[in-house]
Amino acid sequence: MKISKFLNEKKAVRQSVKFASIMLVPMVCLIVPAIAFGSVESSLQAVQAKLVGTLLPLAAICGLCIAGMSFVMGHTNARQHLFYAVVGAIVGFGAESIVSLIRSLIH
Repeated sequence: MKISKFLNEKKAVRQSVKFASIMLVPMVCLIVPAIAFGSVESSLQAVQAKLVGTLLPLAAICGLCIAGMSFVMGHTNARQHLFYAVVGAIVGFGAESIVSLIRSLIH
C-alpha cells in the first residue's frame, strides 16, 4: 500500500515538473516581451556591459590583492604575481579598445 502511494506521488511530481518546464518559456515570453523579441546582438552587448562593468573590476581587485598578499608573505614569485595581475587588468580593461582597433584594421 505504501509503495503504490509513493509511486503515485512520484508520478504526480514528474508530471507537474514536465508541465512546468513546458509552460515556463511561453510564460516568460508573455511576462517579459523584451526577452521574446530580444536580438542576439543586444544580448551580447548586455553580457559585455556586465562583464566590463562588474566582473572585470572585481577580478582585477582580487588579482591585485592576491599579489599584494604574496608580497606581504614573502613569496619568492611575488613580483611575477604582481606583473601578471597588472598585465591582466590592462588587457581586460583594454579589450574593448583592442577589438575596435582590430575591426578598424580589417575594414
